[in-house]
Amino acid sequence: MGYRLQMHRLELFLVKHLRLWIFECREPSEDAFKLGLAAAGTLVLAHVIANLLGGCMCICSQEELQRASPHRQLSVACFLFSWIILAAGLSMLAIGTLSNNKSRSSCGFTHHHFFSFGGILCFVHGLFCVAYYVSATAAFSEEKHGGHS
Repeated sequence: MGYRLQMHRLELFLVKHLRLWIFECREPSEDAFKLGLAAAGTLVLAHVIANLLGGCMCICSQEELQRASPHRQLSVACFLFSWIILAAGLSMLAIGTLSNNKSRSSCGFTHHHFFSFGGILCFVHGLFCVAYYVSATAAFSEEKHGGHS
C-alpha cells in the first residue's frame, strides 16, 4: 500500500512539472501570474510618474543635441534608455506572466528566467528614471537661470 502511494505521488509530481532540455511541461502558478501583473503595472506606473515629473526635454535635431548643455544631453540619453528598458522589461514580465496564465497548462519552451530578468530590468529602469529626473531638473534650472542654451 505504501509503495503504491509513493508511486502515485511521483506520477502526480511528474504530471505537474516535467522538463526535458529546453522543453517543459508544468501547471501554471496563480500566485506568479498575479505577481507578474502587479510587477508590470508597477513598472508602467513608475515610468509614467518619472516622465511626468521629469518634464519634456524635446530635442528635434542632431545639431540641437550637440549645442545642448551636458545636463540636457544626459536627460535625453536617460529618457531614451528608460523607454528601451521599459520595452524590454515589460516584454520579459509579460512573457513570464502569460506563461503562468490558468488557461496555459501545456508543454513548450521554458520561461522560468523571464521573471528574474524582468525584475532586474525593472531595477535598472528605476535607476535611469531617477537619473532622468535629476538631469532634467538640473537642465531646467540651468536654463531658467541663464546658463548654457
